[in-house]
Amino acid sequence: MENEALQRARREYDNVEERYVATLEEKGLIFAPRFSDEKRIAELRERLAQKGVIARNAGASLSCGFLSKACVECTGQNGSETFSTTFKCHRDCYFCFNKNQADYDRFFREGCPWQEGLERCAAENESLACIGLTGGEPLLDLENAIALLKRAKELFPDAHLRMYTSGDLLDAHIAEQLREAHLDEIRFSVKDDDDPSMRERVLNAMRLAKDYIPSVMVEMPVVPGNLEYMKDLLRDFDEIGIDGINLLEFCFPFCNWDEFAARGLLLKNPPFEIMYDYGYSGGLAVAGSEADILELFDWALDEGLSLGIHYCSLENKHRSEIRQKNERARTLHPVLSFDEDDFFLKCCKVYGDDVALAKDALEEAGCTDMLESPEECSLSFPLTSLKTVSGLKHDDGTPLMPQICSFVYETDEEGAYFIDVAIKDAR
Repeated sequence: MENEALQRARREYDNVEERYVATLEEKGLIFAPRFSDEKRIAELRERLAQKGVIARNAGASLSCGFLSKACVECTGQNGSETFSTTFKCHRDCYFCFNKNQADYDRFFREGCPWQEGLERCAAENESLACIGLTGGEPLLDLENAIALLKRAKELFPDAHLRMYTSGDLLDAHIAEQLREAHLDEIRFSVKDDDDPSMRERVLNAMRLAKDYIPSVMVEMPVVPGNLEYMKDLLRDFDEIGIDGINLLEFCFPFCNWDEFAARGLLLKNPPFEIMYDYGYSGGLAVAGSEADILELFDWALDEGLSLGIHYCSLENKHRSEIRQKNERARTLHPVLSFDEDDFFLKCCKVYGDDVALAKDALEEAGCTDMLESPEECSLSFPLTSLKTVSGLKHDDGTPLMPQICSFVYETDEEGAYFIDVAIKDAR
């Protein structure tokens, strides 16, 4: 017996992804075949798990050894906020996503309104755990960089302060000022296309920073096909003695597609685990980056490198956003519960002919938190009641097919509401 209402619901979710991909393909973007790296990724993840790598946020974050407090709090309860003082930069990276940010042109010319941002944060969350300074290149506007760090320390005395930089402009005088401004952590960015002299300059900046800043890190995306280059870099970083590296999933920032195409790069397909209009401006993940990161991670463990390694996927960036949205709604709806792993709000649903069968069993078990939708031909109920309907069958032997439905809590000028964004089989 085919459950037409369930099939219709699945098609609606599938159509969202299909329309999204088709629209981008019409603009000339090229996606890899669906799940092209799935087997390789699964094997590498299992191998890393056997070696003690810690998975967080439903596997979107993987780490071993040192892990920055800021990386923990990015999806933590106390939170992390990042500010820019300027969008100006002396580099011209083809994968930079700053131009996606609101008011980019104005802030590039005039500088960014970091003061009001800090004051707003202090009014909204006095227990904010981490504050980041990024750019552009913060050291192009050293005066405001130092002012931001000092003001952040005044407003949040216990907060962990970090800064992102290319490292090109760092010298002993600047490093001393950063230390006096209470900078806890500096993160260097290294590019895969840096020439040897640029690479050596940044490595020397890391060596210098270790004399002044408590924690020295590298944060960089991994471009597919650069494994041997990355291995050489990690050896250099380990020799310097940095605390750790954040390996970022490489992303396409919705601009400069010709640069990506010229390098033979394709987009990850499907683009997201759960389709949603995410606010993160980093763009779309590039196919092959995750698999290369996991292989590099595995190699580093076998090599015995001492630096901490953290894989921060694009999905991990999204986890932070979803937590901020859904944390507010933990107890607002009796049917929905907050998933502590991926931070979506979730419930169980049955469709079509399964509704009557499930409803009778739930009522008999004393469940009163149910929401029936005649338009959708569905019944929603809490995850805690899933065991009540598991294994139920119709008279003809057809099994009941419960689904887990994911939601996001939204607010706008008209009020607050929940939107459903995905279903998956709960069996």
